[in-house]
Amino acid sequence: MKFKKIILSILIILFFILTYTIFLGKLHALSPIAIGFEKHELDNTIIYVQDGSNYTDFKEIDKYLESVELFHKLKFYEKPKIYIYSDKSTYLRQNITNARFYAYPNGRLVVSPWAIDECQKGIISLEIYIKHELSHLLLYQNMSYIAAYHYPQWLMEGIAVYSTNQMGTSWYPSKKKTYEIIKSGDYFPPNLYKTNKEDNIKITTENRIAFMYSEFACVVDFLIEKYGQDKFYQYMKGLFQDYNHDQLFKNIYNTDFDKFLDDFKSTVKK
Repeated sequence: MKFKKIILSILIILFFILTYTIFLGKLHALSPIAIGFEKHELDNTIIYVQDGSNYTDFKEIDKYLESVELFHKLKFYEKPKIYIYSDKSTYLRQNITNARFYAYPNGRLVVSPWAIDECQKGIISLEIYIKHELSHLLLYQNMSYIAAYHYPQWLMEGIAVYSTNQMGTSWYPSKKKTYEIIKSGDYFPPNLYKTNKEDNIKITTENRIAFMYSEFACVVDFLIEKYGQDKFYQYMKGLFQDYNHDQLFKNIYNTDFDKFLDDFKSTVKK
């Protein structure tokens, strides 16, 4: 009897911990309700604004989806849910990231209060950053959770940066500058991004992540220039079903992925 009471107590404690984590903690992206947020449902998006935020231009964000769909040649099956935070501590407590923006595979996009502040000061472009994250959400909506787990993260970022013309804005180096940086000796192997080998690659240029993202966009650009858009879309969408990246790449482009990267590097250095 005493043992059953202990087990029941443990289960009750775990239940309350899980409930707190979902509604107010790190698993807030799974929460069915948004405590402290005002809901605005528009034609294409559902925007939740935390109490205290001074952001009101919801209709502008709602316009962004059309161009994102146009580039990717895909459609949003559900309205993306966008959470705009006003309080830094709440943002950090309720999300698994400290990035300015973050897209969850379940269709949520969170916007930090410092991102809104930087946009209003003209430091970054809200349109570019929101479209960048919408690119992720659109791909996620068109694949399974298993495919999202296997999808190359460098390609996910490269598509987002390339499709939004993000290179050359804010602290992202332009295509020309990215090529110059690669020529000078910095280069990040795309297939090592988000792996345990990532930190072994030394990058000397300022703002490591911005350079890497621009490099990935340059790889996407090179793929499209060299082989055409049709094959690129076949590659991008093929990974929704085929999780063997290297074999799919070879089937579509008739070359190994590593050989293609060597071609990319040699072209850059010319």
